[in-house]
Amino acid sequence: MNEDTICAIATAQGGALGIIRVSGPDAIAIVDGIFFPSSIERKLSLKKSHTISHGLIKDSNDEVLDEVLVSLFKSPHSYTGEDSIEISCHASPYILKTIMQLLIEKGCRQAEPGEFTLRAFLNGKMDLAQAEAVADVIASETSASHKMAISQMRGGVSRELLTLRDKLLNLTTLLELELDFSDHEELEFADRKSLLLLTQETEGILQKLVNSFSLGNAIKNGIPMVIVGKPNAGKSTLLNALLEDDRAIVSNTPGTTRDTIEELLNIGGITYRIIDTAGLGKTQDEIEHMGVQRTLKKLSEAKIILLVVDATLDEPIYQFPKDILSSSEDKRLIIVYNKIDIASKVLRDKKSSFENGMFKSVESICISAKMKTNIDELKSLIASDATFSSLLSSDTVLTNVRHYETLKKALTAIQRVKDSINSNLSTDLLSQDLRESMHLVGQVLGDEITSGEVLENIFSNFCIGK
Repeated sequence: MNEDTICAIATAQGGALGIIRVSGPDAIAIVDGIFFPSSIERKLSLKKSHTISHGLIKDSNDEVLDEVLVSLFKSPHSYTGEDSIEISCHASPYILKTIMQLLIEKGCRQAEPGEFTLRAFLNGKMDLAQAEAVADVIASETSASHKMAISQMRGGVSRELLTLRDKLLNLTTLLELELDFSDHEELEFADRKSLLLLTQETEGILQKLVNSFSLGNAIKNGIPMVIVGKPNAGKSTLLNALLEDDRAIVSNTPGTTRDTIEELLNIGGITYRIIDTAGLGKTQDEIEHMGVQRTLKKLSEAKIILLVVDATLDEPIYQFPKDILSSSEDKRLIIVYNKIDIASKVLRDKKSSFENGMFKSVESICISAKMKTNIDELKSLIASDATFSSLLSSDTVLTNVRHYETLKKALTAIQRVKDSINSNLSTDLLSQDLRESMHLVGQVLGDEITSGEVLENIFSNFCIGK
């Protein structure tokens, strides 16, 4: 794959400048064939790495196509680890297309999606976890998702996994020695007490990484936050107030919202997937009933629940179904007492019915969604979750599904090692599970990836030019 030279437009349409990237063994010679440096400049092949040259690109008829800057990066000190060049030109579609045609005529080929980053991985410039984080950096839309992606691209997760893999490797080596000398039953290279302690430490690290995926993935894709409550409590009005836009239809008629409405809300650099739902309660209307069922499904997926209560009514707060409560340990419940602009008094004493450990936390606030009273305070309350703050300050947060699934298997394997030690099982069983755990950790880093199909699948979602 790396024997040819690739090129691609690396910038989106619509700007003033465009960049074309070239990488491969003939990158410098090919660009030298179409680039004519200014009189004081030398040929690119004679210049030092990490220099910029000014000059002209000429077409096959020796006509000036554009005045450009050419950045030179010689192997191995480039993004891909190969000789690489970036041509900065004007962003005219004609200019970009013609330069690409000239490069291809001289021996380049059009790069595949993600091929520059794939070459960086194959040439040892980054491990696979870091390479996959490049796509997340490009796709990040908030400061929170950007911070996590940058941390992973700079090796936050990789460093932890490398340390973990080294420990597993040393341990596996000692057990393999025991197997080599299995005819000497008195020999024990790996002390079982020390082995158990190391196994428990390894299990803790893997468990922490696996547990981080739920919130890490939520921050990456938007933390699911569901607005629920009885009909006509003001859920849609609250959605509009939070979004500062008339997104949902508002009516005094109960049951106006019959389906879920989902929008993105950015608070303090974190994206929340805020979902307005059908009013909860018994109904004879088949469509309303379907809406309620969808609401219950969204509730089960939510990290934050905004329970909207009509403060003008002296009635019991809606009680969640048992199946929702049974899976609510990681959910925040914020009881939002609405319509305080017309309520004679606000009854907040019923909040205590939820304070029995069913939810991760239970908080409350009084607002008027219609008058937008205390909406900013509600946003501050939503963003005050210490769990997300601590997560964003950590360098070891999983956001990639492939990493999560692979490390879950590694965790299962190391748990089998622990059980085998406690059961005093044979060395060969211990060694087999340790080896599996080590290989799985290696798969995240790319050490154990041998199938071209796996790599093609990973990088196929990248944009061309990256």
